[in-house]
Amino acid sequence: MVDSAQKVNNVTVLKDPRLDELARKMSEYNELMNLRKARTGKGYRLMVLTTSDRAQAMSVRTSLIQQFPDHKVYMIFQSPFIKLKFGNFVEKKDAEDVRKQLIKSGIITGNIYILPETIEVKPEAALSEEE
Repeated sequence: MVDSAQKVNNVTVLKDPRLDELARKMSEYNELMNLRKARTGKGYRLMVLTTSDRAQAMSVRTSLIQQFPDHKVYMIFQSPFIKLKFGNFVEKKDAEDVRKQLIKSGIITGNIYILPETIEVKPEAALSEEE
């Protein structure tokens, strides 16, 4: 008996040429999406509040979002405290400038601390760094 796999010498693949074009476009799209994703890096955030009063934490969070829509507010629960961290600053000077603005605004009545953290780097900043 002869093995049928040994008889076949050629394999012909018939495919639609549009598949190559689709694969190229998907590759370009995936590269673009990877560049737009938020990246992380070393930076600073402001610790604006540590409290066990949820209503106070929500009130401060709402005020921060309304007055500073360009910055993110991070609400973290570490029993029994709720901590609010604010912003993604690459430079410590930027964090200090916003800290002064927060103190002037009167939203935060207590101390505001600058913390070194892993932050989200804006996609636009990441794109300009690569160029």
